[in-house]
Amino acid sequence: MMEIIKVTSYEEMSKTAADYIIRKVRQHRDATLGLATGSTPVGTYKRLIEDHRCNKTSYKNVTTFNLDEYIGLSGENPQSYRYFMDSVLFNHLDIQKENTFVPNGTLEDLREECRNYESKLKNHGGIDLQILGIGNNGHIGFNEPGTPFSSITHIVDLADSTIKANARFFNTIEEVPTQAITMGISTIMQSREILLLASGEAKADAIQKLLGNGVNEHFPASILKNHPNVKVIADEAALSASKVSV
Repeated sequence: MMEIIKVTSYEEMSKTAADYIIRKVRQHRDATLGLATGSTPVGTYKRLIEDHRCNKTSYKNVTTFNLDEYIGLSGENPQSYRYFMDSVLFNHLDIQKENTFVPNGTLEDLREECRNYESKLKNHGGIDLQILGIGNNGHIGFNEPGTPFSSITHIVDLADSTIKANARFFNTIEEVPTQAITMGISTIMQSREILLLASGEAKADAIQKLLGNGVNEHFPASILKNHPNVKVIADEAALSASKVSV
């Protein structure tokens, strides 16, 4: 079931998502969270940090798995997703770094890393709550259009539109990696609960297609309609092209 939670702004989206995550962690102190990168969840992460400082919500027993990582960037590279997660979240919580998993895109055998990442996920009992954003082309994680719904953690060639969208984080578009390791769509769908966050007019077309079209591999996020527990937290701008009654 897909529940639509309409909010007025990015700030309200961030607060609503953070409050939900905080409740989950307080109820299940050993929760396993699936985390996303990019600009969309930054406000949510800031609120998790603020709550940790003010209310002492503990992440000491929490485990996290990130959706993806660029191939070729080490964790010390400021553009890597490991660096991003450390700087915007992990360094500011009491979480144990050894319990924060991000794919390693610098290993010689990347396919083995994909298999190992999938095994680690299963050994930890799977993801209790997965945070997602949505790409303009409907990608979730780095699962681009055409990715089989049956896919597990794998290597992906990034679409030109994704490379262009991510170029804002780099000095030049030539610096943007063209491949990544990502959780597969089947892996994401095994999460017990999913929060999809969307904000701004730039996401309006993607949200309209998610809510209005059928389920097909040309729009990867559409598979979420088949998940039993998905909440879409979207602001008015992101829902502006959609005909939804909330």
